[in-house]
Amino acid sequence: MHRRQLLIAGGSLFALSACASNGTAMGGGTPATTLAADAAAARAILPAQTPQAELLQVWTGPYEGVPPWDRVTAPKLKAAMLEGIELRRAEIAAIADNPAPPTFANTLVAQQMAGQPLQRAGAIYGVMTSNIGSADYQAMDREVSPILSAAGDEITFNEKLFQRVKAVADGAAAAGLSAEQTRLATRSRDAFIRNGAALNATQKAELGRINTALSNAFTSFGQKVVADENAWTLIPNEAGVAGLPASNKAAAAGAARSRNLQGWAIVNTRSSVDPFLSFADDRALREQVWRKFVNRGDNGDANDTNATIAEIVRLRDQRAKLLGFRNHAEWRMQDTMAKTPAAAMELMNRVWAPAKARVIEEVADMRAIAGHEIEPWDYLYYAEKVRKQKYDLDQNELKPYFELGNVKRGAFYMAGRLYGFDFTPLPRGTVPTFTPDVEVFEVKDKATGRHIGLFYSDDFSRAGKRSGAWATSYRSYSTYDGVRNVLASNNNNFTKSEGGEPILISLDDAQTLFHEFGHALHSLAAAYTYPALGGTPRDYVEYPSQVHEHWVLSRPILDGYMKHVETGQPMPQSLVDKIDASNTFNQGYDTVSYLSSALVDMDLHTQATPPTDIDAFERESLARLGMPKEIVMRHRLPQFNHLFTSDAYSAGYYSYLWSEVMDADTWAYFEESGDVFNPDIGARYKAIILAEGNTTDRAEAYRRFRGRDPDVTALLKVRGFPTS
Repeated sequence: MHRRQLLIAGGSLFALSACASNGTAMGGGTPATTLAADAAAARAILPAQTPQAELLQVWTGPYEGVPPWDRVTAPKLKAAMLEGIELRRAEIAAIADNPAPPTFANTLVAQQMAGQPLQRAGAIYGVMTSNIGSADYQAMDREVSPILSAAGDEITFNEKLFQRVKAVADGAAAAGLSAEQTRLATRSRDAFIRNGAALNATQKAELGRINTALSNAFTSFGQKVVADENAWTLIPNEAGVAGLPASNKAAAAGAARSRNLQGWAIVNTRSSVDPFLSFADDRALREQVWRKFVNRGDNGDANDTNATIAEIVRLRDQRAKLLGFRNHAEWRMQDTMAKTPAAAMELMNRVWAPAKARVIEEVADMRAIAGHEIEPWDYLYYAEKVRKQKYDLDQNELKPYFELGNVKRGAFYMAGRLYGFDFTPLPRGTVPTFTPDVEVFEVKDKATGRHIGLFYSDDFSRAGKRSGAWATSYRSYSTYDGVRNVLASNNNNFTKSEGGEPILISLDDAQTLFHEFGHALHSLAAAYTYPALGGTPRDYVEYPSQVHEHWVLSRPILDGYMKHVETGQPMPQSLVDKIDASNTFNQGYDTVSYLSSALVDMDLHTQATPPTDIDAFERESLARLGMPKEIVMRHRLPQFNHLFTSDAYSAGYYSYLWSEVMDADTWAYFEESGDVFNPDIGARYKAIILAEGNTTDRAEAYRRFRGRDPDVTALLKVRGFPTS
């Protein structure tokens, strides 16, 4: 879930966590007649409104209405956002000023209904500022985001609204609310308090100032990083791309041509840089490309982010102390499974030591081949040499089996076999898309044919698009006011081929695709009444995505979909055996590069006094960790979008490791059954882990699914580290 959605959804308090979880229909056991009566009571107190802006209108067209991407412009979107804020403001005022005693229907359900036009425009806003990111949308974002932040604070700081929500939550038992209704009321009350509703007027004004300043800083940070990622390294001679696989050479040549350049362009994004660092023979060029990449946001120019980060951590520290916490991490982690920085650190430290020990072994193997010291721009290159020597496995040997279209079809097969979903591609033009590259699929229940929703797939990188891969939803499923279907999306940054050539991706990229698809499945499978209970804790939300990575190399998917692009033959078992044998290869590098980022994140956000020199802090923090000199953080602070484009993953990058404990334990459960597509386990996983959203405590839900708490031993085994 993006910063824009957090600010828009239900007045900022209903997006309680999570980047991908919406719903399918069950209604949490609440009778339809009760839901209808509650919806009618809520609607009765909301003012009749007729939105004027085009992008606030109810979505029309097939599939219960779809976003009008073909009519979106930055001026139209700005007008819609500003009008939508005013419309929501009037609705919130009607709820807060209602003279009738507060009830679940006239307060919580009404608040759930409020701002629907703004939510529609907000879904478009998130896409146009993240997936398109052209200058006009960046300018609009800089203007609108602080207004959105302030409007969200208005709701949080509305004393009359807070008292109504609190009264409903405190009186839930006496009112006979269902378990789901009680959880919605109590979580809403607690979110109000967590975000400053209990402060006095002076403190609220100060908190509002901080939040608006943070919103501006988040936007500035993200736009600076994108600007640095739009750069490239031009290689004029073919000798400079010696060693690169043919598909990567072609992509680099295409990148140069698209910029009216001669030669090969290595764009300053991970999807272009990592293959170059892994295979390019020219060591000096590897260093040049590496330095440009790791110094994004850290070049002392207009795109330098260090001052922006210093401002963000200073503001976060002020906010935490204003709210009664010692530091930002303690405030952020209240609504997580870990609960405290100490608990997160305990897990990270348990993995950090064996990971560093493994790096020593990996570097020794590489040095034996290289005959010289290993520098950070050497690591991936010589790791491939070691992989070939130890396991007779060349990553280039794998790529022909991972054609992008086939990988997606394999993911759809997994979803069908595990959860009964059917994905059917829509002919282009059936529904509008924000770029011609986007593919859209209808999702149905295989057994009943029931329509579930649409899945939008935006696969390719482009200038202005944020880096990385992510999932989001344009519309959440709900049943509290009639049935609403899901519009889910995945967003990647693969390099588009020229002339219709097959797009070959790496095994790592295939696993990333399955990961993001897991988020989409979380959205499509959910089954609860109120979208407000869709967001799961930050250190849980990556669990349903990470676990799906394991199915990439399952035999049915390899045989059916991961076929050689030229011969059409499935991957031979001998090659699968090599992959399995090398399954824990380079885990020192992978773990240290990720975990150093998570540890520095937690270190930064638990400081008693926030640092002002960010580069110096990063160096000192890594020195305290004993960071191996041959590796850099996966995300250095000057480009760490997870931390500084919103609060979402701040003091929370550990979440991937916390989720991986459950992910590894779940995969072990499937493997121990003798069938990784075990239908009984798959059905229970869908019903308990995916479908419930946050309607029940997630730790308790895991125990219901697995029969016990997750065992960290499974994680250590997956990474090949000692378990004792």
